[in-house]
Amino acid sequence: MYPGLMGKSEMIVREEDLVSRLGGVTLDVLSTPRLIQLLESAAVAAIQGFIGPDQISLGTLVKVRHLAATPLGMRVTAHSVLKEVDDRRLVFRIDAHDELEKVAEGEHERVLVSRERFIDKVEKKKAR
Repeated sequence: MYPGLMGKSEMIVREEDLVSRLGGVTLDVLSTPRLIQLLESAAVAAIQGFIGPDQISLGTLVKVRHLAATPLGMRVTAHSVLKEVDDRRLVFRIDAHDELEKVAEGEHERVLVSRERFIDKVEKKKAR
């Protein structure tokens, strides 16, 4: 794994992606939680071919500025660039653009962990 790896993720804003689905706000624009999910997907895409089958990456930090609203039906494209590798910790620069402008920018961290150990930990927690 090395800095410079790039990822991309795209979506068309649908009904289930809207702020109005969160409750309390009647705006039909892309919600921040759904935008963050798209940005995380771009980071995952950047490293997809570089992690072993016994590993998974987990999001641990998201710092995002949601800069502009994106209406229903518009395409949004997220990009990520791996900017730092510190042992198992990966730091990405992330941004997103809709068809007209930049709508988000920020930073995202992921950590590489053993798939088996993570699943075991979750199963033990469920059993409590």
